[in-house]
Order: sequence, then structure tokens, then C-alpha cells
Amino acid sequence: MFRRHALGGVSVLALQLLLLQSSTIARAETEKELPSVTVDAPRAAPQRAVRKPVTQATSVRARAPKPAAASVVSSSGQGGAVSDRASGAGAARNQLSQSPTGQTATTIDRSRYDDRPAFSVGDILRESPGVSLKQGNGPRDLGISIRGSNARNGFGIRNIVLFEDGFPVTQPDGLSRSDLIDPHAYGAVDVIRGPSSALYGNYATGGAINFRTRPGSSIDGAEIGSEGGSFGYLSNYMTFGKKVGNFEGSLFTSDVRGDGYLGNSWFNTQTVNFLGTYKATPDDRFTVKIINNDLFTRLPIRSSLNQYYQNPYQQGCATWTTAAAGCGSVTLFNNGFNNSAGTDKETALQAGLGRNDRRTIVGGRWEHDFDNNTTWRNQFVFDDRNISQPTGSTSAVGDYPSYNYMSDITRRGEIFGLESTSFFGAFYNTLTASGDTFNVMPGGNGTLGRLSTNLLSETTNFGVRAREELKLTSALTAVAGLGWERTHLRGVNTAGGTGTTLTTADRQFDNLAPEFALLYKVNSDWLVRARVASGYGTPQVSNLFVLPSGTAGNNTNLASQSNLGYDLGFDWTPNKSVTLSATGFYEFFRNEIVNQATPVVGVTYAFNAPRSEHRGVELAADWRFLPGWRFTAAYTYLDEIYTDYTENLTSTTAPTSGTVFRFNRAGNKIPGISPNELTARLGYDHASGRLAGLGAFVEVQWKDSFYMDNANLLRASGYELVNLNVHYRTELASEAFKSLNVFFEVRNVFDRTYIASANNIANSVTSAGVQNPASVLANTTGSIYAGSPRAFVAGMKVAFR
Repeated sequence: MFRRHALGGVSVLALQLLLLQSSTIARAETEKELPSVTVDAPRAAPQRAVRKPVTQATSVRARAPKPAAASVVSSSGQGGAVSDRASGAGAARNQLSQSPTGQTATTIDRSRYDDRPAFSVGDILRESPGVSLKQGNGPRDLGISIRGSNARNGFGIRNIVLFEDGFPVTQPDGLSRSDLIDPHAYGAVDVIRGPSSALYGNYATGGAINFRTRPGSSIDGAEIGSEGGSFGYLSNYMTFGKKVGNFEGSLFTSDVRGDGYLGNSWFNTQTVNFLGTYKATPDDRFTVKIINNDLFTRLPIRSSLNQYYQNPYQQGCATWTTAAAGCGSVTLFNNGFNNSAGTDKETALQAGLGRNDRRTIVGGRWEHDFDNNTTWRNQFVFDDRNISQPTGSTSAVGDYPSYNYMSDITRRGEIFGLESTSFFGAFYNTLTASGDTFNVMPGGNGTLGRLSTNLLSETTNFGVRAREELKLTSALTAVAGLGWERTHLRGVNTAGGTGTTLTTADRQFDNLAPEFALLYKVNSDWLVRARVASGYGTPQVSNLFVLPSGTAGNNTNLASQSNLGYDLGFDWTPNKSVTLSATGFYEFFRNEIVNQATPVVGVTYAFNAPRSEHRGVELAADWRFLPGWRFTAAYTYLDEIYTDYTENLTSTTAPTSGTVFRFNRAGNKIPGISPNELTARLGYDHASGRLAGLGAFVEVQWKDSFYMDNANLLRASGYELVNLNVHYRTELASEAFKSLNVFFEVRNVFDRTYIASANNIANSVTSAGVQNPASVLANTTGSIYAGSPRAFVAGMKVAFR
């Protein structure tokens, strides 16, 4: 569920941790139980912050527990200073990965998806305002966008920095992928929105997301689960966790497979996720993080809008000669090198398009407490992405190992008698790789032909960041931060497979990102927050070698993008049954890096839009209006436009072939961004009697229509989906079993045909220099994946002692 940050007072979580060291003494000193401390209680002195341990909760509480009826919608900034929310410098440092003070953020607790099917990251993140999702190139490869930041990207995740348990899982080139994310592994997810480069560095123009696995003590045994349903979907998973002495660890494994609802979209993926922490001394903690994901999947071809209307699920597409209307195709060189031996048109199934990828991440962290107020943290991550991706007429093959080191100190104390939390850190990360692009040739199974291009690349980032949080009064907290980073890109692109066409790049970028925030706690019901901050993102090496025509060439003049954002919001919690959070934001982008489609299907190029503006409103509500009843909603409004951008389009038809025509896009909507998105849920859970543990909910998802091109001529239609869920959870009176959880869900109840993903398409011109109309653009392929038709999914989980 969403967790509201403490509005002041003692962090109950910190008290529980403190008690683990002192509970024996405490019981000797007192015979009666201390009164429970709520999140609204006055802040106690550290030496008196002792509380009895609480029993294990049914859901992971990675933040301070609250009264049973407390709201679950959280926006960061709640809780005022870190000194109020975290006891000790180590806890204050952890808070910077979860909900930095002053930042607009939402935490989604496991209980929000523990009683429903959880296939991909979309089953978690749709609960957060500001987040948009689109289907990528694979079953769990979802594009994640915060405030429109990544909505135009054709695959993967950019402009957002991802973490797991505080370890970065975004590589130094800014690319993240959600294939390795199995929602069953996590206890909570933190969505941090707005420009965040002062704290998270390069590529954090949209914000950051931190996935937190379940700590071993909260599992305290084992859990085995299975869910399956329509389209051959089957997911089996196991979780083990314990705390033994000074060691706490959890291990998650899963096997997920299915036939897919689109033609040529079967998949098979295995995930392992381990987190272990060893407290070597009272002042030293060592943490190990391991993630491994193996993905095998076939991929359909993205449709044009007209193909989507004809055959949304791409059925009857076994071979091109017998293909049904609306099937997509790729054109392959018969000899794998050029068209001298002729070409062949094949469907995705016929050509064997797909992905065979492996991702391995190994991280280590050492934390040392100089005293209770000063913590030094050192962290190292090795991240290797190995890919083989025949996704169209070409296949990307390569190994992308990266290394990431960071060191920082967090200090709690006083400045001029005011409570202070200070942070200073330095970091270095690098990725060196050789990526090949091969032609795909006829023969099936993604048969590789001649090497088309090779890209030798090196991406290096290093810098420092500092942050100061000062509690000016009991009601007013100020935050200031600053980050500086140098990025060095080197690349050699060899095109044509012969080694005769070389393009080189050697670019260096320096970026500075300040931030400032104020939080004012009006009273126990109202918290007002204001923030101004900046973000930046450098190009990727691969961006420097693709021309607007889709061919290889020199695009090395790309600049860094930057944004300056203003947030103003409030959190209203009049009682334990109601929480309302609202944030308005206005962000000014310079040189926004926009990926645009080219005439070559599946190939995009990057350009700088000189100026653009992103503005909108985010709303989150949680209302428990009657016992057992609960209504939650997350709504996002986006209005994002180009304010200075002239696009060059080249004519490809006689008599003006090769002529460049210029079109002013100022005032146009930025394509790929839905202006309105809403997720709302109404549920009921029975709390007592014979039916205790039985519950149900109905969920509505609404996504508004949006433009697919820079000229704003063609729209992708919006949709409304309805999901129904029934679930039952019961504790088991057994020496071996702890609990049983079963559920059944119908997704897309009314069997709505809808667009789950629409990549941007390139505008084109006639020989007279007139832009082609929407009727022509609707035949442009390489854009659309349909969403799932009605699906039935059932599952169960058993927890063991």
C-alpha cells in the first residue's frame, strides 16, 4: 500500500532497530509495557527511544509503521526533516534512496499487489501518479515514464535512474530495462519524481525509482507461489528469508513463461535476486546484492495504425505468402549482405525475431559508523548486460560490462543550534563495450548474415554531490543540494562491414545541478512543500552515429539536455482515514534529447529540441470511508509542448529528391505523451468472523489519446480498462505453515482492444514539400503493439515457518 511519511515524531522503525540491542536491559528495568508510539507523537530523546519488538506484520513495512487505519498515499517531504524520520546517520542515508526530504515521491507497499497477479513492473507502478507505462520489446520490458520523461523512447528506460536496495541498476550510458524486475521479489517501491540530478546524477531528469526487496526477517521462513491463466501464462516462484545472529538474508527465484497474446510472442525468463547483510561489528555492516535474469522471447513486428485496426493481435502471420491482412513483415537480404542476390519478405514468426539476453548484477556495500551521527558508505557494483537481439532486419549482438563505485559520508548534528543533516559523496562509473549489428537473413531463428556495423564505445562519469538539510524551526525545514559531474564519451563506428567507413567521436560534458526545497508543516493535518531543482542527461555514444535518414553517419554535435523544474504541493491528512496529496509542476527543458523515428523501420535518431516545456498536475488519494472499504486513486495531467524547434524533412521523391524542407514545431504537443491518466480502485476486505480475509476490488485504468508525430497529425486512441479481483488470505494454525493466500482476477473485463505501446513515427513530405496527411502516416509501420485482450489469472501463495 502507499505509505504516508511520518509527519514528525519518532521513527518507529528506528525504535525497533534500537531495541534489538537493548530490549534485555529494558525488560529488566520495567515490568510493564511502554505505551506505543505513533507517527504523530512528539520526537523523543534518543536515550529514551526504547520500545518492545512488534510481531511480524503481514506486509513489509520498510518505513515507519503507522496506526492500522493510516493512509497509504505518500508524497515525499512528509515528515519534515530527515532527523525526524530517521534515527542515526545510517538511517538518514537510506532515506535519500527512498524519499529525500522535499522531493515529490510515492511509496507503494507490497500489500497493494500481494493479493493479485504480479507479472511485470506495470502491476506495481500504475499505483503512482506521474508514472506512465508502455509495452516494450519483450514480455516484461516496459517503458517507464515519469512526467513524460521517457514516453518517446522506443525501448528500455531512459531519463530515470533505477536502484534496487540502493544499488544502481541503471548502467553508465543511462539505459535501464525492466526485464529483470519480478514484482513478487519486492516489499516496497519508491517513485521519486522531478529533476533529481543533484542527488542521483546523470540521466535523472525525470526522477528515480528504488525497488526494495523483502528483508529476511520479514519473511522469516519461506514462501512458495504460483499463478497462471490465459495465453499459457505460468509463474512459479520461491522466496527464502531469515535473520540469524548478525546475518540477515533473502533469496528470491522465479520461472515465468507464456505463449503471449500476440503472434510470435512466447517467452521464458528466469530471475534470481539475493540480498544479504552481515553486521561484522557494532559499527560495520556489509551488504551483498546479486541479480541474474535470463530472457528468451520471440518478438512480433510493431504495426502501423492501419495494420493494428485490421489485425491487432497479429494472428495468421505464419509466413508472408500466406499472411492474413494486417500482418507485418521485414525485408531480408538473401545473401545476408546486400540486395544483389535479391530480397525476401518474411513475417516475425518466419524470420524468428526475438531476444536472448542475460543481465548479471553483483554489488557490495560497506557501511561504517564513526559514531551514531556519522556514517561512511562505500559501494561497488558490477553490471553486465549481454544481448542477442534479432528484432527486425538487423540483430544487435554485444556484451556491455560496467563498473560503478560511490563513496559518501552522512552526518547528523547542529549548525548554529539548528538540527542538520549533511551529505557529501563522490562517484565514478564506466562502461566499455563493443556492439555489433548484423544483417538478419532468411532461414528462420534470427539467422545472422554479414556484419553491418560495429561500435566501440566508452562511457565514463565521475563527480561529487553535496546536500544540506536544516530544520529552521519546528515547522519549517530547508534543503539545499548541488551536484557536479563530468561525462566522457568515446566511440568508433565502423559501417558497411568492410571497415572502410569510420566515424569517431570524443566528447566531454560538464554538468551542474542545484536544488532547493522548503517544507512547512502548517499543523498536524497540512504539509506544504515547494521545490526548485535541475536535471541533466548526456547523449549515449550510439546517438552520435545515426543520421535522420536512419543511416550511419556523424551526429556528434548533440548537446546535453537539461531541465529546471518547479514543484508546489501539499499533503492533507485530516484523520487516519483520509489522505490527499497534490503537486503542480512546471519544467523548462533546454536541448531536450528526443528520439525520433527514421525512414528505416526500427531505427531512431536523436536530436536536440532547443526548448520545450513540461507542466502538469499529480494527484493521489486514499479514502477509507467505511470499515473494510477503501478507495484509492492516482491521476496525472500532462501538458508538454515544444517552444523552440524546427524540424528538417527531406523529400525522397522526384523532382525534389534530396531537398530539405523546414517545419516550425513551436507550440506543438510533444508526441507520445498522454495528457490524462488515471488508476482508481474500490475495494472491500472483511476483517472478522468466518469471512475474515475475504476481499475483492474493482480497478479502472484510463489513458487518454495522444499524438504519434511531431506535426500532431496522427493520434493513438486512448482506452479505459476494468479489472476485477477476488482474494482470500488466512493464517494457518500449523507448525509448518504460516498463511495461505489465493486470488482470482479478470483483466480487461469488457475485452477492450487498445494500444499498449505506440512509438513515434516520422513525418514525411511530398515532392512539393507539403507534409503528408494522417491517412499516409497511418500506414507507417514500426509503431504499435496492442494490449492484452480479456485474460483470466488465478494464483496462490503458501508461507512456511
